[in-house]
Amino acid sequence: MRYPVIVGIDGTDASHDAIDWAAEEAALRRAPLHILHAWLGETLNAPAGQDTRRTRDAGEEALEAARDQARMHRPDLAVTTDLADDYARDALLAVSGEADLLVLGTRGSGGFPRLLVGSTSLSVSSHALCPVVVVHSPDVRAAAGGVLVGVDGEKYSDDVLAFAFEAALRRSLPLQAVHAWSYPLISGPGHAFPPVYEENHVAAERERFLAEALAGSRQQFPEVEVTEAAVRSSAAKLLVARSESHQLVVVGRHGAVRGPMRRLGSVSQAVVQHAHCPVAVVPVG
Repeated sequence: MRYPVIVGIDGTDASHDAIDWAAEEAALRRAPLHILHAWLGETLNAPAGQDTRRTRDAGEEALEAARDQARMHRPDLAVTTDLADDYARDALLAVSGEADLLVLGTRGSGGFPRLLVGSTSLSVSSHALCPVVVVHSPDVRAAAGGVLVGVDGEKYSDDVLAFAFEAALRRSLPLQAVHAWSYPLISGPGHAFPPVYEENHVAAERERFLAEALAGSRQQFPEVEVTEAAVRSSAAKLLVARSESHQLVVVGRHGAVRGPMRRLGSVSQAVVQHAHCPVAVVPVG
């Protein structure tokens, strides 16, 4: 049995965007769509005197509306729903091992309007066992580009590239692979100050690295139109800037094992927070 695409909802406008994206993705994958709403945390935001039963009933209504929205978008799609007696983060992480993909909106219902991405989306992106797509509300302008993937230094992941190539193939979109680089830094005890590097030489070296990183995937997915660019920039700045003209950004989930976002590296976290289009976070290793 094919694992489903699972979308987490909370009744906000961000959830509506996530449902549409998830329904389209499930149809393209020929996978069922499962809609999950965890109601337990909603009691914290309920009006004074509102009991648990009413909060749970509101969750059932939100699921029914979400199911109708998904079927309106894709009438032939197999859709199931689940009202989880749990907090959203815990419920989503619990099902991440049995999902093809988790899809979330950017903004939760926690009441912090200046947060670009809700804490649940960030936490699930950091710890889920499957890839997670965080759906930013679409720009009023249609993005002309296709899928954008960041290729990370010498530690690039075949899983990240495979996800990006497959996404481009499913949607008949071009793929742009970018690699950000900066001059090597040599400093500290026992090291001389950094030597003078010839920019053209370093750029050519990074372009060769990117071409080699993409060679296997190009051979595996010959139908995908691919462009590549090695750019002197910070990775987060480059990906966020180019996300404005793309329909999906794909990043790997790296980072030191410490802190509340211990599996979401600084680049991935910045892209999830600030991108102008949906962001796929693919676990590595």
